[in-house]
Amino acid sequence: MKQLKYWLIALGLVMSAHGVQAQDALRLGFVNTDRLLRDSAPAKAAVAKLEQEFGKREKDLQEQGARLRSLVERLERDAQVMQDTERQRRQREVGELEKDFQRKQREFREAFTERRNEEQGLLEERIKRTIRQVSEAEKLDLVLNDAVFVNPRIDITEKVIRALATVK
Repeated sequence: MKQLKYWLIALGLVMSAHGVQAQDALRLGFVNTDRLLRDSAPAKAAVAKLEQEFGKREKDLQEQGARLRSLVERLERDAQVMQDTERQRRQREVGELEKDFQRKQREFREAFTERRNEEQGLLEERIKRTIRQVSEAEKLDLVLNDAVFVNPRIDITEKVIRALATVK
């Protein structure tokens, strides 16, 4: 709601600065940034890049987690028939393996989040540049990216998606 208020204020300022009259109408555009971040070619490429970069580590972690669950189940099942020293030794092993697994999971999440944020930042900058280029080509005075209602006539999202697909 606050964002809408700011956009309306900005719209008012632009209109007053241009002295909007019937012959000097304000040209508006709208982009759906969620759609750009989801459907554009660079967004899909960034997702594929992250999957390629982190897919193997994620799969290894899942396999390690499955092995750990199997060891825990076996320990619980066999604990009644084990000697105390053997049970304590296995419990220590499982505890150390759990700590190692949790550490690896945390490191993976941190590395993935850092890389995802890097890719997101690069993507957002590229999208902003492309929106600016499309806006200049269309001779738009103002481009909004959040609105309650948008007339499809001013929606330039598809044009930006096409421009992103062609720009390297």
